[in-house]
Amino acid sequence: MLKKSLESIFSPEESEELISAFDQIGDIIIVRIPDSLLSKKKIIGETLLKDVKIARSVFYQASAVEGDFRTRNLEIIAGEDNTETEYREFGCKFIVDVENAFFSPRLSTERDRISNLIEDGEIMTNMFAGVGMFSIIAAKKKKCTVYSLDINPTASKLCEKNIKLNKLAGEVISINGDATQIINEHLLDKSNRTLMLLPERSDEFLESAINTTKSGGIIHYYSHIHADKKSDAGKLSEEHYLQVTPVKSEILGSKIVRPVGPRYYQTVVDVRIFK
Repeated sequence: MLKKSLESIFSPEESEELISAFDQIGDIIIVRIPDSLLSKKKIIGETLLKDVKIARSVFYQASAVEGDFRTRNLEIIAGEDNTETEYREFGCKFIVDVENAFFSPRLSTERDRISNLIEDGEIMTNMFAGVGMFSIIAAKKKKCTVYSLDINPTASKLCEKNIKLNKLAGEVISINGDATQIINEHLLDKSNRTLMLLPERSDEFLESAINTTKSGGIIHYYSHIHADKKSDAGKLSEEHYLQVTPVKSEILGSKIVRPVGPRYYQTVVDVRIFK
């Protein structure tokens, strides 16, 4: 239906590009529009609003996610100008602000994977937690304790709201502030598992991840890797981690989390560290 509607306005190639470039989050649609079609953004917005029945708002993503707070600029192109919505995933309910706090629906498979790896009784430090999705989904499934850190006050406030919205088997503790400072002051050698989902700055924060992780604990190290062959991306990310880590490490596995550009991938390396 949506494809047919778009193809009545655009060429099949243009329609395919638009369909692959939009995310639906609750009743909000966010679309990335190529420069060649920007003059038609209002038509795109109205078409999406009409054909995606539960949609309340359609936003054009006017900037990439950027800055320490990991926010982006969104321009309303159809419907109601409100960037907060409710999103559900794996039996959990979340209030998200798609402009003012980091959130990606494209990480749902990885959120599920991490929550299945955590064991009852574990302590996890989630260094860049956003609105708390990784933390809350983990604590919904397992009797674990998660320290959920974020420097963005809007993200931390939403995380606190989301903790209250969900019945958890474990506990999530939301802390607002700089991850390195929080770890150095409160969380040294605290966690059995550390999540560092800030792939563009992973090398910068690796020392802090090591500092919060107990010897024998696990770090999930995310990075952006260029690979001419998709099948090489995981191995290349392992090699990169081993080049930059200052501690003895055992590679437990690696995988592509998602493609982020032509021959460019977000990857994760799971490592056990010894110090």
